[in-house]
Amino acid sequence: MNSSSATEVGRYARGGTTPSNDVSGAKETTPIKNAKVTSNLLPRLEIVAAAILFSTGGAAIKGCTLTHWQVAGFRSLIAAAFIFLAMRSARSGWSKRALLVGAFYGATMVLFVIANKMTTSANTIFLQDTAPLYVMILSPFLLREPIHRRDVGIMALMIAGMLLFFYGGEAPQETAPNPRDGNLLALIAGLTWAGTIIGLRLLRKGGGAGNAAAPAIVIGNLLAFAACASFAFPVTDVSTTDGVLIGYLGVFQIGLAYILLTRAVAHVPALEAVIILLIEPVLNPIWTFVFQREMPHTWSIVGGGIILAATTLKTWLDNRARATRSIESAART
Repeated sequence: MNSSSATEVGRYARGGTTPSNDVSGAKETTPIKNAKVTSNLLPRLEIVAAAILFSTGGAAIKGCTLTHWQVAGFRSLIAAAFIFLAMRSARSGWSKRALLVGAFYGATMVLFVIANKMTTSANTIFLQDTAPLYVMILSPFLLREPIHRRDVGIMALMIAGMLLFFYGGEAPQETAPNPRDGNLLALIAGLTWAGTIIGLRLLRKGGGAGNAAAPAIVIGNLLAFAACASFAFPVTDVSTTDGVLIGYLGVFQIGLAYILLTRAVAHVPALEAVIILLIEPVLNPIWTFVFQREMPHTWSIVGGGIILAATTLKTWLDNRARATRSIESAART
């Protein structure tokens, strides 16, 4: 959408009049309807774009010849700078709580890169997506949210899917030289990502103004760089391709994707956003196959499918339960 059409859409969405040559009542409503359609579509397209950008992480990390410490550190440093400069909300709200959440997020960032260098990108993203399992287990203790009966089946599905990654062993590949250890690190990344999710929810419950996540994300990226810095230097034999990939990972795969997602997610129902974001784990192994000819194990694909299905089912059930409570509450009033 170019700037002129964006201006017209904004004017119509705010209830502005149609162009002067549209004199009939029927014609006057058409641009407004079109504007509403466009305004509803844009956030969804932004989430699609964010998911696609996120999905390229595995292929870009594997395509970079720098060490995992260098990739993780410089990727996070660039991402922190980009988000800090691009988002006003990232420049305020820094606190001890944001520091704690940032520590979990930073650990996730580093573990994700190291795991990608050791195991397949499919294993990394699928095992990190076990985070909802840990959130469900820890919620009664940290968020004072009970485990519902419907959650037990979801947890069993996730555990079953997770175990399939370790069933029968997995042969090393050129792009995945140590799948066993990489899988374990990816599992830990799921746990630290769960800590990030719980921490962000606690920030919001604490009355954090605006986008409470943004400063935590910047802090986390800075902590990730600090953790990697002592292992990342000296840097030698950096090719142009390496430089481009590191810049892409920091600015686009993390920075821009995060900005698009946070801007759009408030305008899209949670269930729909989760379903759209499933593009990321689906495309992730496709990119690594296209660019690195990396092929995940069959059981990994099955396990990943079970984990994604369980996550989607969990979101749908929670969404339905919230809708039911809203209807019952409205009926009582």
